[in-house]
Amino acid sequence: MSGKDSNKLELRIAALEEEIIAKKEELAKLRKSAPRQQVTDYVFATSNGETRLSDLFGQSDELIIIHNMGKGCAYCTLWADGFNGVRHHLENRAGLALVSPDNPTTQRSFAESRGWKLRMLSGKGNTFAKDMGFVSEKGGYMPGVSTFIRDRAGTIYRVAHAYFGPGDDYCGLWHLFDLLADGAKEWAPKFKY
Repeated sequence: MSGKDSNKLELRIAALEEEIIAKKEELAKLRKSAPRQQVTDYVFATSNGETRLSDLFGQSDELIIIHNMGKGCAYCTLWADGFNGVRHHLENRAGLALVSPDNPTTQRSFAESRGWKLRMLSGKGNTFAKDMGFVSEKGGYMPGVSTFIRDRAGTIYRVAHAYFGPGDDYCGLWHLFDLLADGAKEWAPKFKY
């Protein structure tokens, strides 16, 4: 490739990167302008007994809930590994918890094996994941995130949500793979390497 062609390609890449950033900003604005969905104060099982959605906010009026498919999903484990790594940053801004269909004993054991410090919630026995749109038509859990806000009266609203999958913005690993000569290829996460 000639220097002139290389320069054109670099300019095209830079322009596309700017366009993607602008589209992400537009998406964020649209999500923030969408009507908020009032939600009930769900009860979750934890290894320390039951807790309510309202308890998860802590000192914040905002909350991030990670929807996770549970111990059996290597992809969900990959995302949770990443969130665990930035947990203290996230918790400095908002409440944070991970909900999966696993029972509290399974969650605690798996979290300990991974070194997770994330607050773990079992969605088993409640309709939270289904009500939030993270259960498929076939009844399987789907991964993603929901954010919530609590008003002065204590009413809880869901602000936004997004689904997780290879290539999304919630796992930076994919973007690093995109920079490799051969991309991600057929790579898939494993529980152990």
